[in-house]
Amino acid sequence: MTVVSMTGFSRARGNHATLDWTWELKSVNGKGLELRFRLPPGMDGIEVQARQALQAKLKRGSVQVSLSLTEQSQTPSLKINREALQAISEAIKAMENIIPMQPPSADGIFRIKGVIEEGEAVSPDIEARDAALVASLLQAIEALAKARGEEGARIGEVLDAQLSRIAEITGEARNLASLAPDAVKQRLSDQLAKLLDASSGLNPERLHQEAALLAAKADVTEELDRLNAHIAQARELLASGEPSGRRLDFLCQEFTREANTLCSKSFDIKLTRLGLDLKATIEQFREQVQNVE
Repeated sequence: MTVVSMTGFSRARGNHATLDWTWELKSVNGKGLELRFRLPPGMDGIEVQARQALQAKLKRGSVQVSLSLTEQSQTPSLKINREALQAISEAIKAMENIIPMQPPSADGIFRIKGVIEEGEAVSPDIEARDAALVASLLQAIEALAKARGEEGARIGEVLDAQLSRIAEITGEARNLASLAPDAVKQRLSDQLAKLLDASSGLNPERLHQEAALLAAKADVTEELDRLNAHIAQARELLASGEPSGRRLDFLCQEFTREANTLCSKSFDIKLTRLGLDLKATIEQFREQVQNVE
């Protein structure tokens, strides 16, 4: 049984040059595929690629994609201004010829403004950065799909058990002796006999016609047959490997309709109890189906 859930979470980290980042993807139930992004400014191109990748991998669900960036601190790049240093050296020599003096220390010379300068900052490679961002995003998408598949496998086991329970209840209803036409007719005949004994003014032929009509309406064979057909179709959808959440949701409506009809036609307390049990199980099945892609 292949079932994919719409619920999942994944995280992927990456870095390029002095930039670190973390992708986080959260997926919950949704009618269709709804994508919401929380990206830093200047990432419009990344969002386009992210949408395409998510649409290729996922079919349904409300997915939130967030990206957080952290810039690493850089050690300043320093360089010596050789022209300034040469000019200072010549000035010192000229002064030594005029005034006897101790030669200045290198530390003192480097303290003179303009001798030490900061180097130019290295411009980031935007294309390489974006390629690394997309690569880690694809990892996060794969991890999200895997998480949704694992959750789907657990849901599939629950759905299979619930379908088995629905089939069991349907079988019990079919096997009830009170559902046999003879049993229904006998019950109505007994009720007719009591009515005729209580009042001689009633038309026996008319009463027998009404009893036959009630017996026909009390027959729930068609409802039980349709329930079995819905069970078979649900199992086919779950085993198909295709996104089937919408069709399963529609089947839940059909299940509920048959269960309601079963209860409304019931002339037997045992059948009524089975019908109520059936409705409760179908509702549990429907709740789980809401998580299926």
